[in-house]
Amino acid sequence: MKTKYVIGLLTVLLTLLCLSSVPASPVNELNWPDLIPQNVTFEDPFAAMDRENLEYLGFVARIRGMTAAGKQISPETLAEARELEELLVNNGIDIDGLLSRRDEIRGLRKKQASAVVENLNATSIKIPGYLLPLEFSSREVTEFLLVPWVGACIHTPPPPPNQIIHVVLDKGNGYESRSIYEPVWVAGKVFTRATTQNLFLKDGSGDINIGYRLHADAVEKYQQKSN
Repeated sequence: MKTKYVIGLLTVLLTLLCLSSVPASPVNELNWPDLIPQNVTFEDPFAAMDRENLEYLGFVARIRGMTAAGKQISPETLAEARELEELLVNNGIDIDGLLSRRDEIRGLRKKQASAVVENLNATSIKIPGYLLPLEFSSREVTEFLLVPWVGACIHTPPPPPNQIIHVVLDKGNGYESRSIYEPVWVAGKVFTRATTQNLFLKDGSGDINIGYRLHADAVEKYQQKSN
């Protein structure tokens, strides 16, 4: 009887030892560009332009559109448009070439914004970002949107869907958020799942398109890694 007991105990110990030696699922530490598939990246000529040249080009495009539509334009406005066209050419801007690609670039941007990295589906990741609460009690947040920069969706337009993660924590495992301006690390299992969430903003509420959903194991205050 004692021998059977010892053998049984050894069996249990060996089983526990084997289980403890099984490596945990690897956690991919990601940054936001990692959420964009490489096969949808492209060279965006408008993104490479500085803000001033973009504004000039936009003005020229509007005046050309109004002219083509037969709308009346003041001589002063036409003169300003010609002056800006000359300035753009002197700055090395291909006005006709860029304007002819507007629809193409718009389509590529839309494709890039909605595409997700399917290989990440059901994998464990860790990623930094800023949280926008969806469900909370007092300061404890149990559901939120994770975004790559501070003020996204509130002070600036929302990022593209593949740059927003819908994060859900188990009940009783909420994160005490002190401020939406405080960055956090979020770890858990991510899923490539397109959804829409209504987010309350200062001037009302709006629907936000989201490319990823994450079931969080942990949310913690962001700490910069030391070299």
